Parts: sequence; structure tokens; C-alpha cells
Amino acid sequence: MSFTSPFTGQVIQPTDVSYRSITLAADTTLSWPINGSATDNAAARVMDVTSLSSGLVLTGVTVTGTNGQCSCTTTPSLFVGQAIVVTGVPTGTSGGITTGNTYYIITTNGSTTFTLSATLGGAAVATTAGTTTGLTFTLDAFTLDMPPANQASVGIDALFRNVGSYTFTVRDYVGSPIVTIAPGEAKYIYLTTNATTAGTWGLIAFGVGTSNVDAATLAGFGLKAISNTLNAANNVNTFASSYTAVATDRASTYVWTGGSGTLTLTSATTLGNDWYMMVRNGGSGTLTVAPAGGVQINGASTISLAPADSCVICCSGSAFFTVGLGRSTEFNFTQLTKAVTNGSYTLSASEAANTIQKYTGTLTGNVTVVLPQTIQVYYITNQTNGGGPGYQITFTTGAGGATATVPAGQQVILLCDSVNLLNASTIAAGAVNVSLVDGTVGAPSLNFATETSTGIYRPGSGEFGIAILGVKLFGLTATGLNIPGTGNFTGGVQGGTF
Repeated sequence: MSFTSPFTGQVIQPTDVSYRSITLAADTTLSWPINGSATDNAAARVMDVTSLSSGLVLTGVTVTGTNGQCSCTTTPSLFVGQAIVVTGVPTGTSGGITTGNTYYIITTNGSTTFTLSATLGGAAVATTAGTTTGLTFTLDAFTLDMPPANQASVGIDALFRNVGSYTFTVRDYVGSPIVTIAPGEAKYIYLTTNATTAGTWGLIAFGVGTSNVDAATLAGFGLKAISNTLNAANNVNTFASSYTAVATDRASTYVWTGGSGTLTLTSATTLGNDWYMMVRNGGSGTLTVAPAGGVQINGASTISLAPADSCVICCSGSAFFTVGLGRSTEFNFTQLTKAVTNGSYTLSASEAANTIQKYTGTLTGNVTVVLPQTIQVYYITNQTNGGGPGYQITFTTGAGGATATVPAGQQVILLCDSVNLLNASTIAAGAVNVSLVDGTVGAPSLNFATETSTGIYRPGSGEFGIAILGVKLFGLTATGLNIPGTGNFTGGVQGGTF
């Protein structure tokens, strides 16, 4: 039914509902007070709200029967139709109550006993009596949803005052929170855009007795609203591929979990003075931190974070600086002893952190050891049994650069530039005495990189030997020269008796 104005001929619009007192016994959706609306849940300009559900956690919950019967420590807010959310990992003796589900009370004494159903007003759930250890039973805090925003004009408003004992949340039509209102608080909302059913709502906090602000409204990057207070927050993120840090990463922690990679910093002028983030290299390779736009960090174009390094990166608006990026001033050598046989071995970050590395075992084939793509010095000793064919160990970063091959019984100092493995000593500087291990005919102690079975070695006490391709062709002792096999001497042989 509608009424027509005798002056304009237009339908007379109904007046707003100016005030309502609402009791929330379930999640409730409001409607606009327009013609044809058959609901009693009209949105008013001012609403005093009492919520009957607390959002509290029930304590001492025990399943007491086979048809959803439960008991708990005294709780003064249980009623039929109330929702209970169950979470956690069950380790108790009861059955039938499943984590992650919402159940509804179908009977209760209002404080210590209740019966659960899987649906609102449905049949009792089948259960097994017992304890509920590991499960958490939370009374569902009720919500109050606004009507569709696209059915109203911008500027429409509502004032909510919580006159009850329990917190409730006001949401938009699609269920996104607008504001949470604690007991005694009053909050004023108003519609700013109405292009969708959800709309956009503004908020003014009236507070409790005195004027205050809504913490959730003020919480920005690095801040978190807990109740009515702002608290420092630090979101931890992991990344395994190169990433560019942006303004929204303020006060965040990023942990690198890959091999070698790059963290690019957005322009310092864009981030501004006072932006900061925390970084840790939890990966197996070097993490390069590189500011964009030619800006420097610690006075350089880039910095390198080795595995386990961490720091705070601060922006001045024109450059970047690190805080807490310390370097140890003490030598702290640790040794890795690793048994190998054949095939490929990739060192973990903890294994590669050992500067001295000793490889043992009996080789049944050539071995490849993959070192992290980071800057490091390695002292390597190959103490394996090379086997009959003289198997060897080859070291690589897997990045396509130079590799290093170490025969059995040999040791080497290698420089790693994150790509190549280079011999640390290419000349003998100063007065030195060179001592070699005995070597074998298959792996001479002084050999050639491209032909490691050719060189000199010590066959036995007081003997100097030469091996060619793993065969002894020359032996010199205090009693004379021994050349096994046959040969041609084109220039003749002089001296001595034959």
C-alpha cells in the first residue's frame, strides 16, 4: 500500500526509523525501512544493541553422551540457537565433534550443559563420550550486517551503541567488517559510495564517556590493533626468487630461502625518510641487496649477505643504510668430514659453512661436490681411496664457471667468487720448501691438471719415480736408474758398463 501527495502526485516516502533497541540472539541482517519490506529488522538512525553471545572460549568441555550432550564450566550466556566454533587438534578420547566445524545448541540449562547439532535447529550430532583435549570451543560472537548499500543514497548514516556485556561486529552487506563495538562504546557510520551492495562506509568513534579513536582505523604498516590499542607488528615473509621491496613492506621481515638471488630496493625518494625493513639470508647462496636508480647502500652500489647474515635496512629518502650487519673479527674454523663414494653431492648451508672440508671413503666412481654460489675460501683435503682407476673429486658451484678437480691424497685451497672456483696459490712467493705426499703410479703427487695420471711420485723408500698415463716408466735410486720395459735411445747411451 502507498500514499500519494495531493500536491505533487508523487508517492510519499516513509519516514526513517529513528531509534531501535536490538537484541542479538543470532547473526542479523538489517533492511532499509522502505515500502514492501516485511522484516522487523529495519535499520534505524540510532540503535542500542545488546548481544547475547560473548565470543568467549568455553572451559572444561566434556562430551557426556552419544547424542551431542556436553558439559562445561559454568558459563552464564548459553542459549538455544547459539553457535559454537570448534578448532584445534583433537587428542582426547571423545568422538563425533570435528575440528573446523560450527555447531549449534539445541538444548541447554543456560550455564553448564548443552546439546549440539550440526545445523541450526537440527538433530543432535552422534558422539562418543570422553574428553575433548586439544579442541577449543568458542561461543560465536554475533554480527549485525547493514542492508545493501546500492539501495540507499550516500550520506545515509547510523549510530550504534553497545549497551550489552559482549562485543559485536557491524559488517557491510557482503560480510566485510566495518567496525567492532565493545561494551559501552558508541560508533557512528555513514555511507560514502554506493556503487556496490557492500558500499564504502566512513567511521567516527564516539568512545566510552570520553572521546577516543578506533585503533583498527589507525593501524597502518607495522601496526596492529589489539582491542583499543595500537601495537607494533612485524610480518615475516619468505622468498626464494628475486624480489623488489616496496612501500607496503615497511616494518616487514623478509627471509631469503633460495640459492643466489637479489633483493631490489625501490627508489629511496619513493620510499621516503623513515622507511625500513628487516632481512635475513636463510638460504644457501649470496643474497645481493641492490637499491634502484643508482642509489647507494652503506656507500656502495650493492651489499652481499652471506648465509645466516641479517640486518635492518633503513631509508633516509636519498640513500639506504644497514643496522646490525656485523662481521666477525675472530677466525673460527670448523671442519666438515664427509664420506663420498660416487655421483653428485650438494652441500647444505650448514655443511658449506665449514671452511675446512675433509672427504673420506672408497671411491667407486668420480665424485662431483656442488658448493653454494657464495663468496668463500675453502681448505679441501681429499683423503679418499681413489680406487684402482684413480677416481677424483671435482668441485663446482653449478653456475657454469671454473671447476676444481682434486685427486685422492691431495689438498687445495680454493677461492670461490660465487661462480668460479680458483686456486688460491698460483706462485710460490718468498723462501719456501715444498713437500709432496708420496702419490701413486695412478695419481702422482706432482701431476698435470689435464692428465693427472702423468707426473712424478715416490714409489718406495729412496726412489724417485716418473709415471706416464698411470704406468711407471722411470725409477731412480741411490744404486742407479731403472727403466722398465723396452725403448729406443736415438742419441745413444754413454758411460758405465752395459
